[in-house]
Amino acid sequence: SGHGALVFSAAFSPDGSSVITASGDNTAKIWDPKTGTCTRTLSGHGDAVLSAAFSPDGSSVITASGDNTAKIWDPKTGTCT
Repeated sequence: SGHGALVFSAAFSPDGSSVITASGDNTAKIWDPKTGTCTRTLSGHGDAVLSAAFSPDGSSVITASGDNTAKIWDPKTGTCT
């Protein structure tokens, strides 16, 4: 399902196969743009996720939060690295 609060940013992966969104519900979500289905929820921040982006090769995601942290994630597993 969708986010539980405002969405602050959205960006396509380099190959266009995924979209990442950052939200005030303290999560980032990865979506399939063809179906609109959420394929992964990235949870672990203690405050709103203000931005999220894929790395240039699409192998990582970075999120920045109001909790004064940035986290790097594996978009395939949802694991914070």
